[in-house]
Amino acid sequence: MPITSVRNRMSRALLGMVAGPDGAQARYRIHGTAGPRWYSADSPIQIVHGDASMYIGGVRALLLQSLHPLAMAAVDDFSDYRTNVWGRLARTATFIATTTFGTAEHAQEAVDIVRAVHRRVNGTAPDGRPYQADDPHLLAWVHIAEIDSFLTAHERFGRRSLDESDYDTYVSQSARVALALGSSEVPTTRAELRHGLREFRPELQSTPAARDVATFIRTVPVPVAVRPGYRALVRAAVATLPRWAREPLGLPDRPLLDRTLHRLNGTAMTSAIRWLTTAEPMQRPERRPPGPAAGSRSRAHQA
Repeated sequence: MPITSVRNRMSRALLGMVAGPDGAQARYRIHGTAGPRWYSADSPIQIVHGDASMYIGGVRALLLQSLHPLAMAAVDDFSDYRTNVWGRLARTATFIATTTFGTAEHAQEAVDIVRAVHRRVNGTAPDGRPYQADDPHLLAWVHIAEIDSFLTAHERFGRRSLDESDYDTYVSQSARVALALGSSEVPTTRAELRHGLREFRPELQSTPAARDVATFIRTVPVPVAVRPGYRALVRAAVATLPRWAREPLGLPDRPLLDRTLHRLNGTAMTSAIRWLTTAEPMQRPERRPPGPAAGSRSRAHQA
């Protein structure tokens, strides 16, 4: 079988894993629909969110976010990540892609759906404190952990280097989505992002649920053929975490390996993903017959 055909098949398989069975339709809707966008083409946020380093940044964000007991309680009580890990990934990836690259209308629609979901997510954490997913302070933590992770991963593994002013612009641009979701006190520069991370540290702690998430992420079932690559991505993500975040999650702290082997493996894996994701130009997908799948487009934006 020609290498091009193998590459194309692998590319479509990767898209299906990340974006779900309707990934091609979602991608065309996001990138192929005409209309104004929230961000200009080739802006820092599009450069960062369009890079393969997001695979590492996404894993890092999940690990870091889990250290907040209230955020973790909401995930533990309401998320279906244990039984539908790929569906959860597809919803999150589609939301980020829609708000970054989609039309302003589609971006606002995606935000409205997530806000409606957040209004229904509330409960009591194991320590007795109540939580509400649309709490502006909690949303700020989720945003800070996410953007710090995406930025850090891009700085270390991104194909296209950005300077400090570009990263400031990235933080400022990403604030638009966080504010639209109901967050408060959102950083707009990298210095403010670092400050926000320090401010949240007293609220962060190890919990059984957080350690369970860390274990699940490291051992999530993936096809045998891609298992080594997935493990390399996860270990590269752990290598970018602050050292103070590792022990509470039961993660290894090996600075020398982080700077050498795991960084090299992360670079190799992101290069391989770029090779796959550029295999085929985007084409209008074939029209799917009407039926249950017709509603999948709106569900794909839920987070």
